[in-house]
Amino acid sequence: MQQAQITPENTVNIMDAVKGRRSVRSYKPQALGYEAIHALLKAAVQAPTAVHEEPWAFAVIESREMLKRLSDSAKQAMTDMERSIHVPGRQMKSGFTPPDDIFYHAPALVVIYGKPMSPFVVADCWLAAENLMLAAYGAGLGTCVIGLAVAALNTPEWKKELGVPDGMTAYAPIIVGMPNGAAPPVPRKEPEILAWK
Repeated sequence: MQQAQITPENTVNIMDAVKGRRSVRSYKPQALGYEAIHALLKAAVQAPTAVHEEPWAFAVIESREMLKRLSDSAKQAMTDMERSIHVPGRQMKSGFTPPDDIFYHAPALVVIYGKPMSPFVVADCWLAAENLMLAAYGAGLGTCVIGLAVAALNTPEWKKELGVPDGMTAYAPIIVGMPNGAAPPVPRKEPEILAWK
């Protein structure tokens, strides 16, 4: 099976990427390969970072078996959380039923972890995530943040399996792959301006 490639020939204008990037929830089974994923990681680390700390680190999961287990762990963590906040006499209704595979059969999951360095670690990691997603879109790839995976990824069991140090925190789990069709446009509200003096 041919792997995806990221080259200067298949990139787009930055404003087109900002306006066109959408969360993709349907993927072709095509593997991305080391070079494509590494190119996305290199784009991620070009993000702005407070006092140049670069607090991010990455875990990449391509194993279908591991992604299946992580999906199951994440769904169980959500169920456990809903049970833990249950109020007697009230029925919990989250309104969300996770899909069978929370990673939508994407061929890769990139997890951005943060090192405990400063109050700006979370912001830095999300800036890296946006860089990664824009670079992916520019290369014809799809991405989607899977927030449901965060709780599972931060358990001691998953950190141990992935070789992640205890002090690090998963902030941005992002699936990446070749989109299986175009994602529909999503309207956005006009900017709400609170002050302009």
